[in-house]
Amino acid sequence: MEGQKGSSSLHSSNYRRSHSSADSRTRKKGYLDNSVGSIQTQSDASSNHSSSSCLSGSFKLAARQVADSFVSCFVPSRPNSIQERSPHPHYSASYSPNGQEVSSNFSFKEALKATNNFSPLNKIGEGTFGSIYKGNLKDGTIVAFKYAKKNPSGNHVTSGEFKNEIQIMSKIEHLNLVKLFGFLEQDDERIIIVEYVANGNLREHLNGNRGVTLNMAERIQIAIDVSHAIAYLHTYTDEPIIHRDVKASNILITEKLRAKVADFGFARLVSEDPETTHVLTQVKGSAGYLDPEYLRTYQLTEKSDVYSFGVVLVELMSGRHSIEPTRPREKITTKWAMQKLKQGDSVMVMDPNLRRNPASIEALERILDLARRCLEPSRRHRPMMKTCAEILWSIRNDFKKNNREQASEQSSPQHYQSKGKPDASDVSSTTWGIRAVRDGAEWE
Repeated sequence: MEGQKGSSSLHSSNYRRSHSSADSRTRKKGYLDNSVGSIQTQSDASSNHSSSSCLSGSFKLAARQVADSFVSCFVPSRPNSIQERSPHPHYSASYSPNGQEVSSNFSFKEALKATNNFSPLNKIGEGTFGSIYKGNLKDGTIVAFKYAKKNPSGNHVTSGEFKNEIQIMSKIEHLNLVKLFGFLEQDDERIIIVEYVANGNLREHLNGNRGVTLNMAERIQIAIDVSHAIAYLHTYTDEPIIHRDVKASNILITEKLRAKVADFGFARLVSEDPETTHVLTQVKGSAGYLDPEYLRTYQLTEKSDVYSFGVVLVELMSGRHSIEPTRPREKITTKWAMQKLKQGDSVMVMDPNLRRNPASIEALERILDLARRCLEPSRRHRPMMKTCAEILWSIRNDFKKNNREQASEQSSPQHYQSKGKPDASDVSSTTWGIRAVRDGAEWE
């Protein structure tokens, strides 16, 4: 890796609040300009009584200079473009998601130091943009450095993913979306600095690589978190955003087992024009998650994310990958799961690591039915992401209620009197019921 060359640039994630802050600054400036105009009018009136027009002109000039200085205190300058470089050739500033400064005088040299020269020991994953490394800033803040991958010629990829991911992430702020800290661009070196999420991704958890297997309650909560994140992108941003790469490995899991959607390299902004029904674009995404209608027509819509979300729902319930090369007759997991659902044998889809009881089986069937709707071949028949979130909330509430009722029944004296001395299956079932009550309490 080459040393520091040229200039570097690091811009704040405050861009997500650029519209509102710009409007605020405009209002402040207009108010102050009116005040300045009032001062000048008064000075003009007083100058009529003055015997020296020269003195009046000097006073007006001084008043204007003072007023301009006062206005500049409230209207700080900012780059006209997200690509604009810092005025300092080697240093700039990095900011936390809430706008507080995290590290000043940040440079590519410091990125090397924070990641121990991008050591393989600090590598935590791969994304659309490149390799991802864990790093520590000077004040101890832990962040993730997304370091642009290189093409065969040895130069970093200069595709639009770098610019696109910054522009998209600068517009969003949501509990279930990974936050942008800033970015660094120096010669051919490109780095995006984002929030560090410590507990791996959903795919790792479903594979069992993270220790304890996710239970049904935790999987439903993760599905709700993802639905909220995608619904926010589609509905509540200034311009609708299509993620275009919703998949298990792009869903990061916190230490409290909550989900955060990451990797916006393929994301696209959509026009707010009501007559715009789709974006005609080159097909991008991941095999096993791609909307077949998008593949066929090149027409990208929010419903393409809904299709991908349906695949994630099947993964959450089955534990399988979207494509299973080692299962020739069940290679496409969604096709296999939907066949079992249609045959009334959906329990066969349930991840073997999940405990089976009436509450979990009912939740499984309802989530698979929602997945079926998301996976409709025609986008017209797929639900909106907001609707998916509402359905999942209902499933979660009923699951909590059923678990508590089951736990209450199993802990009652009548339960044991009617069945006699409990055998091993009774003990296992009772233990699960107690655990379910605990999981339900964690949702409050």
